Amino acid sequence: MTTGLRERKKAATRSALHEAALRLVAERGLDGVSVDDIAARADVSPRTFFNYFATKDDAVLGLDPAELRRTAQALAGRPADESTVAALRAVQREQAEEMARETELWPLRLQVIEANPDLVGRLVTHFGEADRALATAVAERTGTDVDTDTLPTLLALTSGAVMRTALHRWLTSGFTDSLPRLVDEAWDVLARGLAALPH
Repeated sequence: MTTGLRERKKAATRSALHEAALRLVAERGLDGVSVDDIAARADVSPRTFFNYFATKDDAVLGLDPAELRRTAQALAGRPADESTVAALRAVQREQAEEMARETELWPLRLQVIEANPDLVGRLVTHFGEADRALATAVAERTGTDVDTDTLPTLLALTSGAVMRTALHRWLTSGFTDSLPRLVDEAWDVLARGLAALPH
């Protein structure tokens, strides 16, 4: 089996487990779903489940450690003459366009999270991991130190807040608004600066 085919099969299994977990929790609630239920719905063994996700909550949220690397790689791939803020904005807009194309799963994810507050703790931990990975990528791009300089962490946390704000507004619009537009709007508010905001 070629490496490419193997990776596609692994991605398909991960996706099937995530979708099974998400739909089961949407149907039954978080407490009404077990790892065995998820594995059975995805037509794999419970042992296979744990090759992809450490916990039921991770499967429901679709948390993929590789996603942290992909965002950092996307930032590193932006043109060198682009400002770091412009690069972060471009990366997020591309992510928002990709997310918005998942017209069923992304809305379902957000609705399931909203309906199951117990998932929020794991999500906060994941956001922290994502923020740290992005701060490291920002430090590499800007030649700063992620541990001693303010810029990398500030930009990473700001970027995360932009996406979370846009996702919240997308949810409250009933998914009728454009997620990429909401991301752009949040960056525009930041670009105008706090001093320009209403008092």
